[in-house]
Amino acid sequence: MYAITPLEFAALAAAAAVVGFSKTAVSGANTVSLAVFAAVLPARESTGVLLPVLLFGDVLAVLTYRRHAHWPTLWRLFPAVGVGVLVGTVFLVWADDAQVRTSIGAILLLMAGVTVWRRRAADADQDPDPVGSRAGRVKARSYGVLGGFTTMVANAGGPVMSMYLLSAGFRKLGFLGTSAWFFLIVNTSKVPFSVGLGLIDARSLLLDAALVLFVLPGALVGKLCVNRINQRLFERLVIGATVLGGVQLLVR
Repeated sequence: MYAITPLEFAALAAAAAVVGFSKTAVSGANTVSLAVFAAVLPARESTGVLLPVLLFGDVLAVLTYRRHAHWPTLWRLFPAVGVGVLVGTVFLVWADDAQVRTSIGAILLLMAGVTVWRRRAADADQDPDPVGSRAGRVKARSYGVLGGFTTMVANAGGPVMSMYLLSAGFRKLGFLGTSAWFFLIVNTSKVPFSVGLGLIDARSLLLDAALVLFVLPGALVGKLCVNRINQRLFERLVIGATVLGGVQLLVR
């Protein structure tokens, strides 16, 4: 096991519950969990510990929203995401812990900016590009590569994909169903790369076995709250926590 204190384990457990909540209520909110994992554990290894926790949340999300996925959008995204995952894997081959920590901090701040941009675009009632149009295909490739890279390096592809799906005009259930299948498939494809890089091993899986117990209650709360949640207030809290986490990682 990792040398962590009871307080640090409590922080990881709370972050795991946030993963469950984000998977069934507010996709992208788990950037908070990313910051907590990277602060408690070595930054590079934290991505390997977090991945199985995310996968468990993905399974719960698919079981909840599996009928609402839009598969043409998913097939359009996957090739570009694959390119991004490969680029992220190459980066992790040579990056040390300090570089990964700095990269995660920078990605968190980028994702906070992305979320603010997404909200302003929604407030301006911008017309989405149809997913099958030329502009829609270019947008899918761009977001796909960025999402693949950020999810491989830092498990932080949620805000990127959230912005893409919202800009494409997805409503709540279609958004959640498409996002659930997307991350289940993408995160599963990342497992061999993470094992090959030594990010997932027996020690990390032992910690995961304890942490996944906290994902389920978070997912249940998310399912109960999804139709009641004040999205604007929650996103403000997520943005604030994400910025604080990113700054902490950059200055640590």
